[in-house]
Amino acid sequence: MSYIGNNIRKIRAVKKLSQAAFAELFGLARPSVGAYEEGRSEPKMETLIQIAQHFGLSVDLLLTRELTVNDLYRFDIFQQELKAAPAPDVKAEADKQAHLTPLVPADRVLEYIVHHHNPQFIDELTALTFPHRLGPATRAFELSGADMHPTLRHHDVVLCCPVDKAAPVLRVGEVYAFVTQNRLLVRRLAERLPDSPVLRLRADNPDYPVQEFDLGQALEIWEVKAVFSTHLRPPAVLEDRVSKLERQVEELLTRLQ
Repeated sequence: MSYIGNNIRKIRAVKKLSQAAFAELFGLARPSVGAYEEGRSEPKMETLIQIAQHFGLSVDLLLTRELTVNDLYRFDIFQQELKAAPAPDVKAEADKQAHLTPLVPADRVLEYIVHHHNPQFIDELTALTFPHRLGPATRAFELSGADMHPTLRHHDVVLCCPVDKAAPVLRVGEVYAFVTQNRLLVRRLAERLPDSPVLRLRADNPDYPVQEFDLGQALEIWEVKAVFSTHLRPPAVLEDRVSKLERQVEELLTRLQ
């Protein structure tokens, strides 16, 4: 059994190289790197030698042993980088990695539906860094449409955590993103019918009706934990009146003094 695919993926992670950047180093096509990592093909011997020499490894290790990150840091090229850089804060580095969240833009939702199970596709999505402690398995979706207005708006980005599809724990009142065969459905759980896979989902926009949804339609389920928006909410009428009263009181106090 060859471990070259896993080892190439591990080296890329340590070196912070995309598949395209790794391919460029050795004159390869990017899809070839993906094929190596998925075990669909293996590099030629001359390519193996180039990879081993470039990263200070041995061909034997690349082929016969699944290297760990600690293993890679023992080799010269990685040790030189560590010596040149300040000693890393292990916890800070782990937290930083945990904050990297793949973003699914609205215009790539259908593409995501087709490739959601493909690690290579997920790896190539734009990764965003959010201030959270939700763990590494997060996903960000850009919304399209006004069905969740005013809570969520067109082009808002929701930050989500995965829900176990096999035994989903869903709470009434929370917002979930359901990836189905043909769309991304973001709705608030209104009711879960007893002893049934059917959910009643509602949009926050009252112009949209409550709908029933069979959990069997879901390819993935995500719980919405946060929203990032470029929309600035104008003050409500009551807030505006309170602000005016406060200004008037301040003016009266100034005159009295």
